[in-house]
Amino acid sequence: MRARRGVYSGAVTLGALRSVEEARARIEHSIAGRTVLTEFRDAVAEFGERPALHWRGADGWHALTWGEYRDQVCRAAYGLKSLGIQRGGFGAILMRNRPEHLIADLALLFARGVPVSLYNTLAPEQIAYIVGHCEAQVAFVEDSGMLARFEAVLDRLPNLRHLVLIEGDSPGTIGWSELLARGDAEAAGDIGWFEAALDEVRPADLATLIYTSGTTGPPKGVMDSHRNVLWMSASGAAGLPEASPDDRHLSYLPLAHAFERYAGHWNAIVRRTQVYFCPDLQKVFEFAVEVHPTAMIGSPRIWEKLQAGIQAAVAADPDPQRRAAVEQALDVGLRVAQFRMRGEEPPETLAAAAERAAPVWGAIRARVGLDQCRLGVTGAAPISPSVVEFFRSLDLPLVEGYGMTESTVGATMNPLGQERLGTVGKPNYGLELKVAGDGELLVRGGNVMLGYYKDPEGTAAAIDADGWLHTGDVATIDLDEYVRIVDRKKELIITSGGKNISPANLENLLKRNRLVGQAAAIGDRRPYVTALMVLDPDAARAWAAANGRAGVSLIDLARDPDVLAEDQRAVDSTNELVSHAEQIRRFHVLPVEWTADSGELTPTLKLKRRVIAERYSSQIEDLYT
Repeated sequence: MRARRGVYSGAVTLGALRSVEEARARIEHSIAGRTVLTEFRDAVAEFGERPALHWRGADGWHALTWGEYRDQVCRAAYGLKSLGIQRGGFGAILMRNRPEHLIADLALLFARGVPVSLYNTLAPEQIAYIVGHCEAQVAFVEDSGMLARFEAVLDRLPNLRHLVLIEGDSPGTIGWSELLARGDAEAAGDIGWFEAALDEVRPADLATLIYTSGTTGPPKGVMDSHRNVLWMSASGAAGLPEASPDDRHLSYLPLAHAFERYAGHWNAIVRRTQVYFCPDLQKVFEFAVEVHPTAMIGSPRIWEKLQAGIQAAVAADPDPQRRAAVEQALDVGLRVAQFRMRGEEPPETLAAAAERAAPVWGAIRARVGLDQCRLGVTGAAPISPSVVEFFRSLDLPLVEGYGMTESTVGATMNPLGQERLGTVGKPNYGLELKVAGDGELLVRGGNVMLGYYKDPEGTAAAIDADGWLHTGDVATIDLDEYVRIVDRKKELIITSGGKNISPANLENLLKRNRLVGQAAAIGDRRPYVTALMVLDPDAARAWAAANGRAGVSLIDLARDPDVLAEDQRAVDSTNELVSHAEQIRRFHVLPVEWTADSGELTPTLKLKRRVIAERYSSQIEDLYT
């Protein structure tokens, strides 16, 4: 791909430059005067006739080229101008992953406004809080079901003057086609207004507000500027494979979350990546089989469920010889991966075995659509090293990174060929990291947010006078700069005996047993540690079929003595790896599945510990009686 002026391409490897200061100077030079809008302009100029956005309809896949994408953004931006959206005004977006979500986002920016994406699982009260807090003037809403949630709280949103409905029609709303038509009429009277945004919108202007998922209280509005976004892209580029216009990203995580917003929107523009939309999280690997993404992001739960599904399929194979051959290939793959993660080539005999096993690895990856995936990235929550090892055994380079909404998205990444399992890798290019006296990880760099919207006290608590972001995570940094996250400061269990315990560590150890889908360690201000567990539905069904219980419900399996014995083995194996004070004394298997819809998980599948503690308080109390 020919060189272009713009965000740093990543040709210089991590650690190759003399100092953080030099790295920062290079980043600042590469993004000087640039915004998300100028990156979009350049992408359109460079690849106007190539596909940019893809979506699946009833009759198959459809696409917009970069040029068509730009035309839709232009029409929608003029449509917003006709509605009188004020400079710096906020616009809410309540949609699943689809082209109109990104078009509305960019249209708001070109209209000199600020987009605010909402999780499509939000209840009316939560919508009222966020939309009221940012005083949004317009909201883009996907369908009548989502519209109903807005209508339930409209009387509490005096600043919300316009509702744009993407599908269907409803009194008091503007249809998507009507907005575009209004834009066409508006453009005829002010031809240069759209392009003028390229000069009028400055790097320091807001590119978005991203509201945190509110696991510990009301959501905070993280202010990210255009400079933050492009600084993050330049910083993260050094750890990624070289960009190609043939790269394919499968967008399925909520665009209200920083992980997907960055990878599936901003960085897709910077790297000229084609984006394929999957509007249903449950169908992600059904879509992957059709898309063959070249890179794949996912929270640990996504990778855990995929691992459980693959292992269940292997275990269910009625042919013992074929099953044994697959298991042998996975064993070879794991041994090869252990060499490659150290940057070493395997011995000759192992390399020969790997060549024989490669078709098996490829067949398994193809079955879930990851046969062309050059990089998998996991983040947003801790992941068990055994999950990473499993995918490396399939020759799928899955690496763990770390970041947070307040750092735009990223801060560290495990460099390929130098991975250290159990760590989240090294600082991204140009970033500074250090550990405070109380063990808290601090981050400093151009990707650190501007602050929390309308919350100067919260901002001052998060970012100190020297520009260090206080992450709230307890961590260690070794002599080679690898970062190990211990746990969230506020989530550490402190037993009544004064012992500090990481619940995430215990939970990941429990989940090494394929029957354990989710686990929550309990014990804060308690005499000992206990755990709530739920079964993995795929693994439970496979276990039931293999043990003469095919068709038995998840509810009944959660009470099955043999299943409970398996869960006891998970607890026993965990206890062998931790200190006496950390050992799980008692546990309870719940006859449910924890999901974002059921409320125990965030939209990115992290535990909502407060919800779990309240919802299952009686079961927890029983564990201490």
